[in-house]
Amino acid sequence: MVSEKIAQLINEQIAHEQYAAQYYLSMSAWFFAKDLDGIAHYFRVQSKEELMHADKMFDYLNDVGGEIIVGEIPKPPHEFLGAIDIFEKALEHERKVTRSIFNIVKNANDEGDFATTSFLQWFINEQVEEEASASQLVTKIKMVSDNPSALYLFDQELAQRVFTPDTTA
Repeated sequence: MVSEKIAQLINEQIAHEQYAAQYYLSMSAWFFAKDLDGIAHYFRVQSKEELMHADKMFDYLNDVGGEIIVGEIPKPPHEFLGAIDIFEKALEHERKVTRSIFNIVKNANDEGDFATTSFLQWFINEQVEEEASASQLVTKIKMVSDNPSALYLFDQELAQRVFTPDTTA
């Protein structure tokens, strides 16, 4: 049985993940409006991944007997300064998610909740990948944003992303 404090933190993280899905969907819509469908697709897949993360946490909380409380999800921004701004905001958001997950792990460790700590290891590894990927994309968009040919190729590269649900956690 998970403590009320850990259940509350996980419920908050579920809402954070759902917000992230909406945030990335908003970013996707911005790129669709600019006819950069490949980059839009990338953020659409990112949105689906965030929902998958929320579902994993939802299922875990149910499995350990925690009370699931669906939280409020604020409306994400829909106006951005440009492509670089969006990728920088995505990186900033991933860093925020990482800090939030680390906070749950810290609290679970403090309580000796080894099941939650073990469960969250997958998310820690995922965040390492997410931050590295987001950082690389910031670098790339800065390199190509003023070059239409390079931006076209970058758009085509991101169009190749495939959503693959993870079943290991």
